Amino acid sequence: MKRAGTLRLLSDLSNFTGGARLRELLAGDPDVLVRCSPDGRHLLLLRPPGSPAPQLLVAVRGAGQALERAWPEGHPSPLDAFFIPWLARPALVLVWESGLAEVWGTGMEPGWKLLQSTELCPDGGACIKAVAATRGRLVWCEERQLGVEGQPGQLSMPFSHCVCVKILETSGEAGTKLGRTHILLRHCPRFGLIASRKDLFLVPTTTTWPGVAHVLLIWSPGKGKVVAVAPSLGLSHSQSLNPRQGDSWDFRSLLRSLPGFLTPREPLAVHTWAPSSHGLLLLDCKGKVSLVQSHGGARTVGTLREAPVGLEGSAALGTFHGTLACVLGSTLELLDMSSGQLLERKVLSTDRVHLLEPPAPGVKTEEELETRGALCLLSALGLFCVGWETPEGLELPPDKDMVFEEACGYYQRRSLRGTQLTPEELRCNSMFRAPQALASILQGHLPPSALLTMLRAELRDYRSLERLKAQLVAGDEEEAGWTELAEHEVARLLRTQLSGDQLAQLNTVFQALPTAAWSATLQALQLQPDRTGRLRSQAPPDVWKKVLRGPASGKEHPNGILPPFELLCQCLCRLEPQWLPPFVELAQEQGGPGWGAEGPSLPLYRRALAVLGEEGKRPEALELELLLGSGRPKAVLHAVRQLIEKEQWDRALAAGLALDSSSPLLRSEIFKLLLAEFARHRRLDAHLPLLCRLCPPEMAPDELLLLLRTHLPDDVGTSSPFPEPGAEPPLTVGLVRALLEQTGAQGRPSGPAQSKYEDILWDPGTPPPTPPRGPIATLQASDHPGPDAWVPSGQGLCAADMGGHL
Repeated sequence: MKRAGTLRLLSDLSNFTGGARLRELLAGDPDVLVRCSPDGRHLLLLRPPGSPAPQLLVAVRGAGQALERAWPEGHPSPLDAFFIPWLARPALVLVWESGLAEVWGTGMEPGWKLLQSTELCPDGGACIKAVAATRGRLVWCEERQLGVEGQPGQLSMPFSHCVCVKILETSGEAGTKLGRTHILLRHCPRFGLIASRKDLFLVPTTTTWPGVAHVLLIWSPGKGKVVAVAPSLGLSHSQSLNPRQGDSWDFRSLLRSLPGFLTPREPLAVHTWAPSSHGLLLLDCKGKVSLVQSHGGARTVGTLREAPVGLEGSAALGTFHGTLACVLGSTLELLDMSSGQLLERKVLSTDRVHLLEPPAPGVKTEEELETRGALCLLSALGLFCVGWETPEGLELPPDKDMVFEEACGYYQRRSLRGTQLTPEELRCNSMFRAPQALASILQGHLPPSALLTMLRAELRDYRSLERLKAQLVAGDEEEAGWTELAEHEVARLLRTQLSGDQLAQLNTVFQALPTAAWSATLQALQLQPDRTGRLRSQAPPDVWKKVLRGPASGKEHPNGILPPFELLCQCLCRLEPQWLPPFVELAQEQGGPGWGAEGPSLPLYRRALAVLGEEGKRPEALELELLLGSGRPKAVLHAVRQLIEKEQWDRALAAGLALDSSSPLLRSEIFKLLLAEFARHRRLDAHLPLLCRLCPPEMAPDELLLLLRTHLPDDVGTSSPFPEPGAEPPLTVGLVRALLEQTGAQGRPSGPAQSKYEDILWDPGTPPPTPPRGPIATLQASDHPGPDAWVPSGQGLCAADMGGHL
């Protein structure tokens, strides 16, 4: 049965104090900012700076007084205003671009009054560009003038902003006051601030420096961490950050420490940002809606029928009951967030519609029963809510029907193969499912008593899981509930054969709740890091056999459904990329013969590389780690060649030295690759001790010299003992001698020399003593040589002449 969306009128605004003025501002100013109080009784309208009076209006439903303020012409109006959500009495904060902040509230006396006024930037010289309020904190992005921090001219213009936080503290009858200030982020570009109930999103603006306009930050005060996300690159990095302990970030140092984040990329073409209980929604200029979750994962939710017309067109985003609502002009589109399917499209009677945030959890509102989980829309025509009609008579089927339906589903599939279904087979496979649609068709059938008896425990677990799902669908979207649901589902699915529907369901859980799904996988595989940073597992081989099983080589994944191993690798790439290489190495150790697909299958490192994308578009750091940790000779040599091209000599040498004695040929090949570079240039000279350690002990001196001679550069020009200015210095005998010493045995061999270079290798290093240089005795007559021994005149010197000249 297809669901039908309903748009119902809740109020025509006549029951609001100041309703006439409320309609006038909503109909007259398209850029007015609208906010709703946590209890749903107050509506705040703030017109942008430079608008005619009044600039601020707070209307209240029922009894109470409205707050209406106007500032004289030439006097700046507030930049933004927020309700304080956790106070018993209504209170709000007004913030000006100059840094002035005012706290207004209601007390025992009727009406609004000013409770506190303070300067957010007491040092002066700063200008506030964006402000937000989240979890009892006021956060703003301010632009500091050059020379305010440090020495004059120290900061560059693109990074002359900083993000600051001020605590909202309770204060007796006044209700609240602004506490101390802490700098959250230094030396950053201009960021826009968008707050949800749990997180704060720092998003780039049109004025953000293009080199970093593809990066956004997520601060989770409750978890004490900040996540840097580059959605277009598929990268995310989390770091602990607790302002109460004085933690702060330097934006420029942060990006320099994150590999891949500074890759040239086009700025995010975002038309509209909007917070939601699931994360941050963004609508681009092509009509595609994406969701950035608090852990840094990003996914596409759907695509609208119509794209926004320019940046000036109005758009609003919101979610309810797993449904995305988008108001674009006078069109309302409802999309399923899990599949992206367009559920319904409505044409509204006005093009100025504002989506209001749902009431805070635990707050009782007047329309709670009729608007629970729905989304509220505000326009000059009134206050509306959009939701789904509940079909009459829809009840959860009883236990007996669910069990009978499950048995029928199995029988229908297995009867084609002639196998008979038994309760024992149904239970041992742990594949109990119960779609309510089929159960409603099979009303009135009684199940076998044996089946009920054997599946009582599974049935009880399923009922509790259904109740948990019902609570979450009803609007209780706390993170603990979603985590519990995902852990139950993943733990159950890992006990199945993980094929067909079960594998598709596992993919759905990982896509919707990657953090909770990975947490459940950690428990199922019993993964723990050791002191060396490697992963260890105590899970039984049967679990690993299910996880590592994949499709046969050459077969693509049907409908984008990934095997378990690829699914885990993809999840790690989104959450903790640094743990992907250790996980693949552990999987290679756990894998056994025949654990791949039926027939020949790809090695695990190649399956992990396929998840990272096509060759040339993968993150270089992850690709190198996977190749080096694969243990495959071709992969390791390919990684070493990449390191040589990048002139990362330390890592290339470490890759060869890390090989044990079981890989002598691979180690020898790496040595020959580096020896060729050593012969061509002198950039490896500083690493000569490591190169000597890598030299194979069985290599003969003549073989080493032949390799060097093969790769020596050709002599060009006249030979000279000294290189030309700016030319590469030649290879010296001293450097070659250090290598040749590694090619011999521990001591000088006895017997005949093994090669013609043995005298060089085993030269003791000390020359023989010089004979004495005394006077030469006079030759006797009998000692005179014969006439034939004399050199002809003018062509040489005799022995006596040579000795005299020496």
